[in-house]
Amino acid sequence: MKIVTAAQMRQLDRLTVERTGIGWDMLMETAGVRVVEAILETPGRRLFAVLCGKGNNGGDGAVIARHLWLRGAAVVDVFLLGRIDETKGEARTNFEIVRRLAESGATTGSGEISFREITDENEIDSTPLYHDVIVDALFGTGLARPAEGVYAAAIDAVNRAKNTLPNTVAVVAVDIPSGLPSDNGNIIGPNVRADLTVAFTAPKPGNVLPPASDAGGRLLVASIGTPSELIAETDSRLYLIEAEDIRHWLDATERPSDAHKGSVGDVLLIAGSRGKTGAAALAAEAVLRSGAGLVTVATARSAQDLLIAQARCEIMTEALDETPSGAVSAAAIDRAMELSDKRSVVAIGPGLSSSDESTREFVREMVSARAAPVILDADALNALAPWPPDLRGSSAYPVIITPHPGEMARLTGKSNAEVIADRVGVAREFAATHQVVAVLKGQRTVIAAPSGEVFINPTGNAGMATAGAGDVLTGMTAGFLAQSEHKEIEPAVDAVLAAVYLHGLAGDVAAETLGQRALMAGDITGHLPEALRRARERARE
Repeated sequence: MKIVTAAQMRQLDRLTVERTGIGWDMLMETAGVRVVEAILETPGRRLFAVLCGKGNNGGDGAVIARHLWLRGAAVVDVFLLGRIDETKGEARTNFEIVRRLAESGATTGSGEISFREITDENEIDSTPLYHDVIVDALFGTGLARPAEGVYAAAIDAVNRAKNTLPNTVAVVAVDIPSGLPSDNGNIIGPNVRADLTVAFTAPKPGNVLPPASDAGGRLLVASIGTPSELIAETDSRLYLIEAEDIRHWLDATERPSDAHKGSVGDVLLIAGSRGKTGAAALAAEAVLRSGAGLVTVATARSAQDLLIAQARCEIMTEALDETPSGAVSAAAIDRAMELSDKRSVVAIGPGLSSSDESTREFVREMVSARAAPVILDADALNALAPWPPDLRGSSAYPVIITPHPGEMARLTGKSNAEVIADRVGVAREFAATHQVVAVLKGQRTVIAAPSGEVFINPTGNAGMATAGAGDVLTGMTAGFLAQSEHKEIEPAVDAVLAAVYLHGLAGDVAAETLGQRALMAGDITGHLPEALRRARERARE
């Protein structure tokens, strides 16, 4: 699903009107109806407050209020922050309708609607929000500076009402919680904390990028009449991964009836060192659980026996020459290349250690001389930092990197803060410059393709901030890519998206059972079968 900026959204609305004949008034009417439909999915809600700004977002709020009243709400209280005389266009038309309904005392059964203009911060304090649902229609997608004055007071009042009765009051944001910018994930000032956000046509960056996305609650993207072809034509290169994308990949890689272990992926995992074999065992199990037929772990000679004791019996191992500290050495390159011959995918890094120059040399040579797609994680990335300027991925033999922000900072020479402040930009620039697939891990993991396209992953939770979770992702990525019939760059991107999405979803499933605090990396692997099932279910919804 494409993610669009405020400017791109304005263009989409304009093109919708020009090409389809749908009027601006109809777009506003449909937007309001879509929010009402989402609100009424939860039965038993009867008391509604709708807080409106003076722009089109407020006009959407007026439509929402009217349709809630028409559908039998007991109370609909509409608060316009400003004067109707200060509004214009379709928004003013809808405010006038609500005001006339309120002044006439019109009712639907036992339901009533009221309308009040608020121009002073002090008036907010005398406006009790006792309602089941508070609709936030204060600001739309154009906000670029902190909310102030009466708007900041209204935002505070909404949040206080929600915090006072957190299990009783639901806050629904129209397009994006008020106070947040739509074009990035930054917090710029006071903002509404919503339980549900209904975004129109396409999500905005502020809907999906943290920390702003934390304020939106559940995100629902609602169509208001823009043809899908127009959305596809927008020049956005930012996407939100959906369950439907994963279902397509799963269908495309379904095992044929004549499958055998050699035909569904054979992975070489170069991982582990003396004292760090657990990472290799976790990654190797994830390779098999993801559906690959074979996995061989090549590890430092002195680590092999412990790895065998820790790993599942289905996993094969090979010993490689090592440094005095017990890490794989440069002397192992010939044997490692021999092992990688005819393997579907090679993954390097979990528990490898990168303190010895000999190990770093080994990693550089393996990546440069690769004859298969390579996935680099953890110590393999540290061994390459800063990234060699002449090392590039290729269409035939893709390179996939899976750094966390600290590792990306070392690869790029940037600070941690710089990476975190612009994860989309940093990942996109690195992937395009070095022609790699960059998986920048963290809350809402970012996946950047060499083409400049960037994908945001919506799954996962804070319980996955635990040792070994990244090793499981490495194994899943290797296992998924190994199952792809073609492993050039585009299929490689699809496999990576599936791995990241399902890794997060497996973590979500595990957290439901175990809680976030008790979750361990192995639990992600253990809950992958259920995640695979749920991904298909979500795609059918």
